[in-house]
Amino acid sequence: MINLNYRDSRPIYEQIREGLKRLIVTGALPPDERLPSVRTLATQLSINPNTIQRAYTELEREGYIYSIPGKGSFASGAIDAGGKRRDELISKLRDIIAELLFLGVKPEELIEIINHNTRDSKEDKA
Repeated sequence: MINLNYRDSRPIYEQIREGLKRLIVTGALPPDERLPSVRTLATQLSINPNTIQRAYTELEREGYIYSIPGKGSFASGAIDAGGKRRDELISKLRDIIAELLFLGVKPEELIEIINHNTRDSKEDKA
């Protein structure tokens, strides 16, 4: 499910957040699927429950999960296309594209990368 790398410079809560986000985005955690409780996941990963809670809070703020008091946390369906997270990612993508172009990557290569990822995504869903 989630692999932690203690040599990674990123904090543990960020690694957990990214791992859960990956599971949600790839469909491994389908919409409305209940996530493990904070205590359960903390026990499985042998870390402090506050660390899991921080990751869950960030994921909820970003719109990847939602919470129902007394029931737990659940994977969200499609995230609001006009949402803040979408805008943040597009901004990051623009910065990355600008840097790649500066480094000599041709626009055609970037288009091929996007097309390849789009094809892979469609194949995964089939």
